[in-house]
Amino acid sequence: MGNYTAPLRDMRFALYELADFKKLAGIPACADLAPELVDSVLDAAGEFCAEVLFPINRSGDEEGCTIENGVVRTPKGFPEAYKQFREGGWTALHCDPAFGGQGLPKVVSLLFEEMICSANISFGMYPGLSHGAYAALHKHGTEELKNRYLPKLVDGTWTGTMCLTEPHCGTDLGLIRTRAVPEADGTYKITGTKIFISAGEHDLAENIIHLVLAKLPDAPAGTRGISLFIVPKFLPTDDGRPGMRNAAVCASIEHKMGIKASSTCVMNFDGAQGWLVGEPHRGLSAMFTMMNEARLSVGIQGLGLAEISYQNAVAYAKDRRQGRALNGATEPDQPADSILVHPDVRRMLLTMRAYIEGCRGLATLVALEQDISQDHPDAATRQEADDFVALMTPIIKAFTSDIGWEATSIGMQVLGGHGYVREWGMEQYVRDAKIAQIYEGTNGVQALDLVGRKLPAHAGRYLRRFFHPVLAWIEANSENEALSEFVLPLSKAFGRLQQCTAEIARAGIANPFEAGAAATDYLRLFGLTALAYVWARSAEVALPKAEQDEFYRAKLATARFYMQKLLPQTGALASTIMAGGSTLRAFEDAAF
Repeated sequence: MGNYTAPLRDMRFALYELADFKKLAGIPACADLAPELVDSVLDAAGEFCAEVLFPINRSGDEEGCTIENGVVRTPKGFPEAYKQFREGGWTALHCDPAFGGQGLPKVVSLLFEEMICSANISFGMYPGLSHGAYAALHKHGTEELKNRYLPKLVDGTWTGTMCLTEPHCGTDLGLIRTRAVPEADGTYKITGTKIFISAGEHDLAENIIHLVLAKLPDAPAGTRGISLFIVPKFLPTDDGRPGMRNAAVCASIEHKMGIKASSTCVMNFDGAQGWLVGEPHRGLSAMFTMMNEARLSVGIQGLGLAEISYQNAVAYAKDRRQGRALNGATEPDQPADSILVHPDVRRMLLTMRAYIEGCRGLATLVALEQDISQDHPDAATRQEADDFVALMTPIIKAFTSDIGWEATSIGMQVLGGHGYVREWGMEQYVRDAKIAQIYEGTNGVQALDLVGRKLPAHAGRYLRRFFHPVLAWIEANSENEALSEFVLPLSKAFGRLQQCTAEIARAGIANPFEAGAAATDYLRLFGLTALAYVWARSAEVALPKAEQDEFYRAKLATARFYMQKLLPQTGALASTIMAGGSTLRAFEDAAF
């Protein structure tokens, strides 16, 4: 049960009115990109997601994937939907035209990703992993490898995976045991077991291209000894067709809490033939190209699931009748008022809305800067944008996926008992949302990355890419009375963020444990402050238009709710951070 409609009006607000869409004109490939073209793509994307992907979401969850003799079957309707997806050109949206791509910017494909995640996140895993493999090969592969594999990944005939995790190691990839032995013909024999491999085996495409981390015989210890290899399921023939079966086999599929229509595989490589990608022992840096793409996408998974949960919670709240409004019946001719009149229901819905629209705005800002970081002709401009993306990647991944988990749980709560049963669909969104906090580096690891790597990097250069624009906006609007209700809360939260940043830097130098103890709270504080900046800027845009347009009135009202009801969390977080980590250190191990 339920429905999905792509939130195109708010997406266009984030793209054209909040983000500086015109900055893309500085990229030669986007110089002539017209909003009308982007709008037509988003319209078609919304229609495809609502009409093709959403109807098979619940059935896919109930049926799941099956495996027999190493062959994985996806649920009913998935192969047909993928065929439509591929033939519609959706696999090529943000890909290089030199390999058959459409060359649209990342910021456009990100909005499409959100729609896919709302409509059918399990389906989205298959093309999502393929694009990560495309990105790694496009940046690090030889011309021969790119010409052989990229056109097939771009048109969706072949799909891709990333094979990192092993049974004994996940985050600490320096412990991997998968081996790569060089052969006389320049290829390598790959042997080892990888687990949790999304889309590792399925029936949607004619070939699957695995990107596998492994160690050469002379590899140094730790992460410095990791190399990256491309290992196809079927060895391509000279004319580009799938040839002999390679020794890369799915041993089993995981039985999971959510994303059940996504095949999560244990992959065994038993002397499989592979080709080196990039330099020997430099595989981790190549794989990070794929992982950073994936981390932004995982944040969008949380956003997409929050959006679909919100839409159905609103529809239910308007329709469900229980009790009377506290100030008197709003519909006395009915046996009861809709639950939308109740303060707590309104609180829940506004909490979801404020987080969703704020995260969408922030993700759009980051994605646009990612386009600039990759394709702008000016090196200094690229560097500034890349610094901003590097800083914000762990925040988008962790904060937005946390919001996805919280929002889907709230959405289920709005429906009460009906939210807890399968037929309404809300509990699936909760189950599907949880994994986004776990894979591609748990959110705790993202927080450590933020405080341990991003904050001190280049003497705080990354931080300046966020701190300076926020401070400039606050100063520029400090005497704007009409915006004071947004400027002042942002200024207070930003002050707390600055104070906590300085304290973590000071304490972390003397004792790294202190920085680690504050990391998760600090990331949350940073995310809330970043959303406050998004909401303050959104209010600035909406204010002169609100009188004549309901959309902007709602935008202003949501901004006020965020500033008054959600942003005050930053005060408690700051207190927690400033308290230090002594209580964590003092607790005896034996007492756990």
